[in-house]
Amino acid sequence: MRVLMTGDTLGRVWTFALDLAQQLSFKGTDVLLATMGREPSSAQREQASLIPNLRLAPSRYKLEWMDNPWEDIEASALWVLQLERQFAPDVIHLNTFGHGSLPFGAPVILTAHSCALSWWSAVKRRPLSSTWDRYRAHVRASLKAADLITASSRRMLDKVVEHYGPDLPPLRMVPNGRPVDLFYTAAKEPMILAAGRLWDEAKNVAALTAAGSVPWPIYLAGESRPLEDTAGQTRGCRRLGVLAPETLAAWYARSAIYALPARYEPFGLSVLEAALSGCALALATSPRCAKSGVMRQSSYRPPTASDSPRRSVL
Repeated sequence: MRVLMTGDTLGRVWTFALDLAQQLSFKGTDVLLATMGREPSSAQREQASLIPNLRLAPSRYKLEWMDNPWEDIEASALWVLQLERQFAPDVIHLNTFGHGSLPFGAPVILTAHSCALSWWSAVKRRPLSSTWDRYRAHVRASLKAADLITASSRRMLDKVVEHYGPDLPPLRMVPNGRPVDLFYTAAKEPMILAAGRLWDEAKNVAALTAAGSVPWPIYLAGESRPLEDTAGQTRGCRRLGVLAPETLAAWYARSAIYALPARYEPFGLSVLEAALSGCALALATSPRCAKSGVMRQSSYRPPTASDSPRRSVL
């Protein structure tokens, strides 16, 4: 079987795509991963090279949420169709919104990881300007043309319907997973860890940087934009920069608490990773949970020796 998959190299969609390609490789499925956003880094290329049956087709085409992307969207559409003709996949799996309405010959699954409209409503909480009307129309057309729409949480599926209409193809929730053998628990130390795109307002890192009275050190791992604090500390937080996966796993293992005070997070992978590493989780609740007074308990259990290396905890 062959799967043509799209993705980007800018966030955790890359992790999702590689994990899925790895699992498909165990079944002998060939995957061609077409990436956009920016060229994969040398570390990302090395990650991809370790997965059997995975071929990488990199590009620098802009994604639909970037500034003035439409010429790139048109050019990348021709490129993706050419890849389909060359690769002859049995299934198209899109992890981007730019190409769902193309005349593909194979069935199309589109996974909604997040979107600009739901991000804006959660983070900015004010009406979006008309400059995003073309984005809205393009994403809606892409969603309507798919054969199946998936998302990792019921809330994200609800947001898809809220922003793009109820008359969509079948929607299915497929919870995220991470391979259990990548994470472990070590002796916990009195420190707090947060990880992700630190520059993204949705991550709400400001809630941590403002917590100056917390006696434990707070470490921030991930990509950030330069700030005036070149010493690597911002109001009590210590910045680690972008860490290799194995290095981040070691930080998870040692950290007593993992904090994610996000305003918008359609079920991020970092929560799973921290749970698999035995961290206590300090998480923001969704507005729906907050209004009802409901706090959901984690069903996490530490992995045991009997767990298969290929098993993913959801």
